[in-house]
Amino acid sequence: MKSENLIAPEFYNITDEIAQFDSEKTALVWENEAGEVREWSYHRLLETANRFANVMTDAGIGKGDHVIVMMPRLLETYAVYMGIWLTGAIIIPASELLKAHDLEYRIHHANVKAVIADASCTAEFDKIADAPSVVTRIVVGGALDGWQSYEQLMESAAVTFEKVTTRKDDPCLLAFTSGTTGNPKGVVHVHGWGYAHIRIAADHWLDIRESDTVWATAGPGWQKWVWSPFLSVLGKGATGFIYNGRFHPAKQLKLLQDRQVNVLCCTPTEYRLMAKADHLNTYDLSHLRSAVSAGEPLNREVISVFQDNFDIKVRDGYGQTESTLLIGTLVDFPIRPGSMGKPIMPEYMAIIDENGEPVGVGEIGDIAMRKDFPALFQEYYKEPERLEKAIRGDYFVSGDRAYRDEDDYYWFQGRNDDIIISSGYTIGPFEVEDALTHHPAVKEVAVVASPDEIRGTVVKAFIVLKEGYDGDNSLIRELQNFTKNRTAPYKYPRRIAFVESLPKTDSGKVRRVALREAEFAQISQF
Repeated sequence: MKSENLIAPEFYNITDEIAQFDSEKTALVWENEAGEVREWSYHRLLETANRFANVMTDAGIGKGDHVIVMMPRLLETYAVYMGIWLTGAIIIPASELLKAHDLEYRIHHANVKAVIADASCTAEFDKIADAPSVVTRIVVGGALDGWQSYEQLMESAAVTFEKVTTRKDDPCLLAFTSGTTGNPKGVVHVHGWGYAHIRIAADHWLDIRESDTVWATAGPGWQKWVWSPFLSVLGKGATGFIYNGRFHPAKQLKLLQDRQVNVLCCTPTEYRLMAKADHLNTYDLSHLRSAVSAGEPLNREVISVFQDNFDIKVRDGYGQTESTLLIGTLVDFPIRPGSMGKPIMPEYMAIIDENGEPVGVGEIGDIAMRKDFPALFQEYYKEPERLEKAIRGDYFVSGDRAYRDEDDYYWFQGRNDDIIISSGYTIGPFEVEDALTHHPAVKEVAVVASPDEIRGTVVKAFIVLKEGYDGDNSLIRELQNFTKNRTAPYKYPRRIAFVESLPKTDSGKVRRVALREAEFAQISQF
């Protein structure tokens, strides 16, 4: 693929790829745990998006405004995203797991002008007392005091909308991702990023064809949802399958069978749990021709299980919130178990040393991409110093370390910082430590990744208690619940160790690296 083919036209909107498929072909098939099914055609999706764009415009939302969206796996979520982008506004995806503290920071930091939330997601917003920038709050699926009804607004909205003119370098997405210190960092993506993403990930990794049924399991609120279930599926004119229900391995396998899914994209944790399901060889997955995994390295035993039982090659992929898919095993590449795969656009990728120079074969260095990579983010919102720290020479440094072999396969060697990746979630230790320090029993705390067979790694907290407290199982449960109530529940420490002191530098800074290295030395990596 030529690099110039990744450059979007000067006037471009991220919804343009989807609009070309306006027809009665099925765009989305939705199913919930109760077995209820709903379907939308591409025409209905686009018409509904136009209606919502008019709702946004009537509310005073326009180009450059920030809008938080917190919605589950619903058909309406797709129309809401498209409608906002048609107005030229910028979406801040919000996971349903975020708490009022997390949301308040996003609202104030980004001067958010509108909030769109499902009725099941409004409670944490209602706890925020001070949000003067917000001019409208719209609830989907209910009628609540202080919120406007999506359904009522959509009834009177026009079905046509004249799309606001956007350029390829205009921002469209502000995704917040965990950092090693302080608050989450805001990653700004432009409309042209979507153009490059579809041509890299959908075409060359997912291998989506217009005739396919695609199930990408990521949930709204994460950039991975924009990546795969949204852009990659609809940007190729395929049919997306949506399951709005709790994960269960046997249920997932049955849905793959019954829905005759052709392309699957899910997390290593989901693959690991499916691989342990009973009577695995009784499921018929003969329609599945492309299966990919992203979020963390996938262990070779799981790859072998799917190969042996279904003749399916589960292919790894690696990317970041700041970019798109960077490294992966493509359809026509042989799998090297344990490897991340090869760079998708090798001219933009390198493993570099501390001076910003590419290293040789077999040498461990930092995974980096050239600053002119078309799918690289624009900036860290209001934090130029964060971007400066991540630039080394001509490269943006990912924070992950690897080496490459003589055939240009990359081999992951770990994080270069303290970020924790658990079941595909990116977790900053500071956020967990900050929550725990508010508990009266905690004197000092340090949080690191700890190896786990199913989740890859989990959050582990090392805690020095204040005098008078006993480190027993009851306190562990209390601390875990305390954390869940103060920040997104997926960040809570699944493991807690009470210690007399924490390792520190001469200047008194906690050495998380020493704790992390000790964890990986003591527990086998599965």
